[in-house]
Amino acid sequence: MSTSIPARLHAEQRQHIKHIFQLSEGMPQHAPEQLTIRRSWLRCLNEYRLDPTQPRPARVVPQQTLIEHRESVDELLHVARAGVEQLYTQVAQLGYVLLLTDHRGITVEFRGDPHHDKQLRKAGLYLGADWDERFAGTCAVGTCLHDRQAIICHRQEHFDASHISLTCTAAPVTSPNGDVMAVLDISSLDSPAAHDSQNFSLSLVRLYARMIEDAYFLQSYRNCLLVRLDTSREFVHVNGRGLIAIEEDGQVIAANAVGRELINRHQTRWPAWSAEAAPRLAELFECDISDVLSINSATHDQVRAFRTRADDTIHFISLLEPRQKSQSQLLKRLSSTLPVPLARLGEDDPNIRKLQRIAAKLRNEKRVNILISGETGTGKEVVARALHQSGQRAQGPFIAVNCAAVPEALIESELFGYEAGAFTGGRAKGMRGLIPQANGGTLFLDEIGDMPLSLQTRLLRVLAEGEVMPLGASAPVNIDIRVITATHRDIDAMIQSGDFREDLYYRLNGAQLRLPALRDRADKHFVIRQVFDELVAERTHDTPPRLRADAISALLAYAWPGNIRQLKNALGFALATADSDEITVNDLPDQCLSQRITRQTAFPARSEQTAPPDQEEPLLGLLREHQWNISAVSRTLNISRPTVYRRMQRLGITPPNWNH
Repeated sequence: MSTSIPARLHAEQRQHIKHIFQLSEGMPQHAPEQLTIRRSWLRCLNEYRLDPTQPRPARVVPQQTLIEHRESVDELLHVARAGVEQLYTQVAQLGYVLLLTDHRGITVEFRGDPHHDKQLRKAGLYLGADWDERFAGTCAVGTCLHDRQAIICHRQEHFDASHISLTCTAAPVTSPNGDVMAVLDISSLDSPAAHDSQNFSLSLVRLYARMIEDAYFLQSYRNCLLVRLDTSREFVHVNGRGLIAIEEDGQVIAANAVGRELINRHQTRWPAWSAEAAPRLAELFECDISDVLSINSATHDQVRAFRTRADDTIHFISLLEPRQKSQSQLLKRLSSTLPVPLARLGEDDPNIRKLQRIAAKLRNEKRVNILISGETGTGKEVVARALHQSGQRAQGPFIAVNCAAVPEALIESELFGYEAGAFTGGRAKGMRGLIPQANGGTLFLDEIGDMPLSLQTRLLRVLAEGEVMPLGASAPVNIDIRVITATHRDIDAMIQSGDFREDLYYRLNGAQLRLPALRDRADKHFVIRQVFDELVAERTHDTPPRLRADAISALLAYAWPGNIRQLKNALGFALATADSDEITVNDLPDQCLSQRITRQTAFPARSEQTAPPDQEEPLLGLLREHQWNISAVSRTLNISRPTVYRRMQRLGITPPNWNH
């Protein structure tokens, strides 16, 4: 290893390198580095054989390698993104960028200011950057991975002289068995000289790393019994620090960091433990498992206090029941006020909850006709069927008519029916119309705004008089129907233009239920899972297909102009064309992936004005040659579809048929 310091380096870098050599030679130190940093420097010199006189440029892995690293942690990324976004919003104004790396130090998620794109890339503060200590030397991510603990690596504490202007703070994200599965890091290109200036950053990164760990734990063991514990009764529900997954007999399955620490005080074999050696909850606390399982039903605040056997500390415990069971219990609990068909319309969206409450009150009101409004594909017929199934007419017929789908020349005979010989070409015995067929049940008129004016008058009479006159009949037929209508059109504007009868509108609109667009729903994840499960149930599979987290992330990010109908088509396409029983992001239709990449901030976009023409023209030519078929272009270039979309975004290329 060379000990001569290149003259091309500036004075601060030369002094830094000299300082490292003094440490390696055992000479007295002028700067009292942390012991952790000193040990890392010695590893860099003696184990990794890194040469401090040769600062190394940042290493960024190839795009395909990055995709493989991201796919290997897709479940974690799906859970972590909310925490990543929250943390970045808190530190962005202070000049920090945010990195989330996998357990090998490869940056798989990134947030930063695109205005500093060039400087961040050069410094390695970017997606795909490799911060393994064996390559990058002493740094927050690499040293955190080695020592499995949170760390500040501030300016001259970095081994590589090219990094000494940076300040980086990192904390490990551990799996339920205690392995480091990721590192959360916030870094800045420049910062105050004082090391203490980063103390708050350390607390913040530790906090969000723990939040991501716990969210991942809750997701991983969502179908198990979970106990949440804290030394404060007031915080156990909202911020219980300990999480332990258990069997119904009290056998411990897994625990988060705080839970593992508590178990370590009981035994020293965690996390290297076998199923036979795992403790039972009653071995950790002075309790019987029945005391824990009865918490939710036997206590006023669903919390109980127990004393630990190891050190007599009082812990307050709440019980989280398996999600699958809790959903069925929720439906059961709501059945007295919210019928199951209505409860299944959504999970936790304010607009859907409002719709459910109103629908529950109106489900048996025969005199109040209901108009359901919402964009195309939002599920208006599903709501109408739920109203029918939850009311007193559930045993009667539910007749759905799409007014936009029936030819205008036939809609009158289809709705009202006709007698034998009423017109040429009709059935010899006549036909019972859809309105009479709905007698005793519900008539659902979808797209009512497309009903011709002439028929609007006849429908108004049916509603007013409770009878229908089939074509060619000499006497009306009495009917008892509940009418529910739906539209995606602006009926008020149609009334103003004379295309819809105002008196009919007020007859139909006794109450209006507004369905939100899928993109605006807070329970999109519930809708995605529900539609996927319904499609899977319709097919025969040896192994039930699994919707992987990267696919769910793409589906959540897409704006869904066609709403739930488009979602159903997209998932149906993926199930039909997937090569395995695991549905990934690459199995989704192109349009879902395209808008996902457009909206994703992990790849900061360059403005169209800065796109180099020599790069744009070849790609644009290929896209036009293949008529904007992204799959064909990706095969021609021998790259993945996501790479094509990212290049298009970076170069400002927008397909002519995109309609956001």
